[in-house]
Amino acid sequence: MNDLEEIAQMLAEPEPSAGMVARGRGRLLRRARRRVSWFVPGVALVAAGAAAAVVIATGVPANDGAPVTGKEVLLLAAVSAERTTQGSGTYWHVTRKAFTADSPPMESWTRRDGKRWTKGVPGDPVDDVIAAPAWKTLRLKGADIGFEDLERLPTDPEALKEWIAERKGDEKDMSASEISGDPTFTLLALITELPTPAEVRSAAFRALAATPGVENTGAVEGGQHLRFPSPDGGQDIELVVDPDQARVTRANLVIVDDGDVFWSSNFIAVTTEWTDHLPPVKKS
Repeated sequence: MNDLEEIAQMLAEPEPSAGMVARGRGRLLRRARRRVSWFVPGVALVAAGAAAAVVIATGVPANDGAPVTGKEVLLLAAVSAERTTQGSGTYWHVTRKAFTADSPPMESWTRRDGKRWTKGVPGDPVDDVIAAPAWKTLRLKGADIGFEDLERLPTDPEALKEWIAERKGDEKDMSASEISGDPTFTLLALITELPTPAEVRSAAFRALAATPGVENTGAVEGGQHLRFPSPDGGQDIELVVDPDQARVTRANLVIVDDGDVFWSSNFIAVTTEWTDHLPPVKKS
């Protein structure tokens, strides 16, 4: 049994000891770092039509066998996620920043009662924080989901996928794959922008690791550049995952407020945090 299989087994067991997880995680971290410590610099070009984003990439030669795979990166993130809490605060703060010079960040602050404020959203007054419409709250499969609902989600990856398939959403704001029960976009929402508890995030990373065709194209700024087919066909899904921090630092898509999927020819940086600070709100 190799290090990866051992950690996957530990995660599947009920309540592994902290010592076991720390030792296994340390071995896999050392393995991953050893494998990506020797780089051959190169350039990867991400483009759609006339728009293109250039990111610095590297080859991942292996000094002890095959390179770190996309599946391994996601499983390593799952180990980190299980032991990394989101913190606490009054507002769940999400910032999206497109990698274009003239694009301001889009921000939102969501309180536990569902009330929300936004800044930089298309149609909002420039530079103003405003109260969002009542329907703009946390969404999953195009339908509202509360903080308490997220905290009750299954922490087993197979059970989580079953819950996703059974969840009733709003079909007008769902992709064809979501309507048919595919969990991919819902799993992405759980690990990118939603205030998902640590063990649920871990389960989502593990479930995503089982997605066919996940490839690691190499190290880039912010983590490992993963690519895999969209369940709806067309443009591939691209993520930059920091497995140490269990974070998706950049992606070429976001799940927008109405539950729809917004694709970008450039990477979009997403950061999340709990905060007690809400900037001054513009009075209507």
